[in-house]
Amino acid sequence: MDRDKLADFLRRSRERLQPQEAGLAPGPRRRTPGLRREELAQLAGVSADYVMRLEQARSSQPSVQLLAALARALRLSADERDHLYLLAGHRPPAGTRAGTTVRPALRYLLDRLGDTPVQLITDLGDLLAQNALAEALFGCVCTIDEADRNIAWRWFTEPAVRAAYPEEEHDRLGRIRVADLRAAATRRGYDAASTALIDRLQAASPEFTELWQRHEVAVRRESQVRVVHPAIGTIEFDYELLHTQAEDQRLRVFTPPPGSPSVAALELLRALGPETAHRGHR
Repeated sequence: MDRDKLADFLRRSRERLQPQEAGLAPGPRRRTPGLRREELAQLAGVSADYVMRLEQARSSQPSVQLLAALARALRLSADERDHLYLLAGHRPPAGTRAGTTVRPALRYLLDRLGDTPVQLITDLGDLLAQNALAEALFGCVCTIDEADRNIAWRWFTEPAVRAAYPEEEHDRLGRIRVADLRAAATRRGYDAASTALIDRLQAASPEFTELWQRHEVAVRRESQVRVVHPAIGTIEFDYELLHTQAEDQRLRVFTPPPGSPSVAALELLRALGPETAHRGHR
């Protein structure tokens, strides 16, 4: 908790908000701009004395319930609300989630990045979209039910899917998928979607269950990955996971190291097209 910066932000936010913007009558002439402390206290359902102590950096740490009330009373934007929570030493509320909806701008971006395999996935690993070069690398998912287009699900329930990666890396990649899924489920507070996926995996895969019981957690950030293509062989990629505006969607970008043989291999893959890819998403 940063008491001084929290005090300054609350005071300035209160002074910027006009009474009529908060649903209050303007009243008589005011000597100071914005809301009075008493008015903010009334809107937030707290005592004026506590608001004063907050603005004087003398208060105890406010609860998340109180911060939510202050954010509503001050008409804070989402960015301002998150700033308020962080200054008070709390994690901000979950951001905007897009679910399985793919924004047109992201579809356009996927198509424009024609020289790079790119996929759009959810934080739980559901494949939402991929461009033509990613399809050439990993295969089409058009014949797979949407509920089964999950990276962890296919890894642990379809052994043939692993053929897209060197065999000596299978154990490590399995652990990475489980640890990343646990991190995502924790961020979500083990909501219905994450819980359903975990339960489904535990019922279907003893291997997943054994890894899940290790309680390993790590957001996937590996910088390199090797993909085995049936027509070209092993292609090495630098792997980047880019966040989108939605909290629950990511872009997976695969780029060959500059000057490596993988650059020419990727060019050959682009010329060959999706017909030579592995069957199904990897």
